[in-house]
Amino acid sequence: MKVSQLARQAGVTAETVRHYTREGLLTPTRHPENGYQLYAQGDLERLRFIQRARTLGFGVAEIRDILEHADHGDSPCPMVRDLLADRLPEIRARIDELEALAQRMEQALDAWAEMPDGTPDGHSLCRLIESFPEPLAARKATRKETP
Repeated sequence: MKVSQLARQAGVTAETVRHYTREGLLTPTRHPENGYQLYAQGDLERLRFIQRARTLGFGVAEIRDILEHADHGDSPCPMVRDLLADRLPEIRARIDELEALAQRMEQALDAWAEMPDGTPDGHSLCRLIESFPEPLAARKATRKETP
């Protein structure tokens, strides 16, 4: 099947198929007469696997490693477990950072609800941002610099 047919059956764009082909995740054959890339049923199954792996947060390089293990007859499952186990704490920390950011944004919007807009005057760029408390790390750094 051609790129467009594979893409349609997998529910992705043709560019997605081309991208994974360039990355070496899909390996089509070439039509001997016209040079078109031809994909087999196995490529469709592989593409669906790639999509599932992407929904779990695996990157292209990691998926390539997983597929190489499988292509050599080795089970990639232990590696998959380790990758997710290593990544999960990072994801949870990122979620905490985003939650803290959302809280700061909500605090800012609440504090700014009654504040008037201002125009830059040489001393102030945006009163809204300048009225927001300085981050703790910046305050500590300023104190250390002040004799």
